[in-house]
Amino acid sequence: MYPNEMSLRLFDAHNHLQDERLVPYLNDIAVFLPVAGIARMVVNGTCEKDWSGVLELAGRLPQVVPSFGCHPWYVGSRTAQWRENLVRFLDAVPSAIGEIGLDKRAEDADFAVQEEVFLWQLRLASERNSPVSIHCLQAWGKLLEHLRSNPLPRCGFVLHSFGGPREMIAPLARLGAYFSMPGGFARDRKERRREVFRHVPPDRLLIETDAPDQLLPAKLVEFPLPLSTEGKPVNHPGNLGAVYRFASELLGISLETLAGQVEENFHRVFGGVQTGG
Repeated sequence: MYPNEMSLRLFDAHNHLQDERLVPYLNDIAVFLPVAGIARMVVNGTCEKDWSGVLELAGRLPQVVPSFGCHPWYVGSRTAQWRENLVRFLDAVPSAIGEIGLDKRAEDADFAVQEEVFLWQLRLASERNSPVSIHCLQAWGKLLEHLRSNPLPRCGFVLHSFGGPREMIAPLARLGAYFSMPGGFARDRKERRREVFRHVPPDRLLIETDAPDQLLPAKLVEFPLPLSTEGKPVNHPGNLGAVYRFASELLGISLETLAGQVEENFHRVFGGVQTGG
């Protein structure tokens, strides 16, 4: 952590702190969050079996903004009561909806079923005026079609790790989109996605870690963790400051200016589900 970050308030628009890969480090992470200036983090559930973990973290850590949703990868594992279960978790604590979405790369998830599950959750977000975190891969045209033809939450919606084309930024922003950039976009092969983010309006920009996924390039990692049991990198949520620095350099603005803008944007979309300052 760089010295001038000590006084900044940092906001993580998307992570999965409940993930089993981070569970062994939760005590250390809890101590670290206020020291690092991490004011808020949206912790996204992806399926019924991890919603209780998100809820537990919301009760344990004041920085957590809980979010509950059925991710397109897991539509096949949902129970017959998934809708009732989702509403029960949403009613338990001020919360967002997500991670939901569409993914044409998901081999084991029927796309028509993904659409059905996505649209039900999107309409629920609109009815409750809840911010919603959206995952999209290789389905941008279909996503835009659905967003244009369905009611949306007035507070807006977040396009997690936005990977769509530059030409879609303006129409999505008009619908209420916020565009969240992860540290993984600092990797060499993500040049096109970095270029797209240079065209995101400042008042629609968010920053995320997507921890434990989307780790920064090794030279930028500030808080390394051991490899997972599958031998894959694990992203510590404390790397949020490093993501801010990457974004600051990419966009050519000071770290302080970026932090102030992201804080304003975060409160605009998630303010209705925050329980503290």
